Amino acid sequence: MAEMVAAEMVANVHSVAVSVGDQVDAGATLLILESMKMEIPVLCEDGGLVSEVKVGPGDVVQEGDVLVVIS
Repeated sequence: MAEMVAAEMVANVHSVAVSVGDQVDAGATLLILESMKMEIPVLCEDGGLVSEVKVGPGDVVQEGDVLVVIS
């Protein structure tokens, strides 16, 4: 079952730390969001294979937007 990693707030994508095909462990940083001059890491809850990266640096995301899909 795929893990859909979603934004928890409106923010800008500061940087993306993973690519499609990367193997990630639980707790790994997937990307960094920026909101109100604060950098917020987005972490992987369960390990797995990155199957989709739906955002890139500079993108603006809304609460609930899917950022990364882990399978």
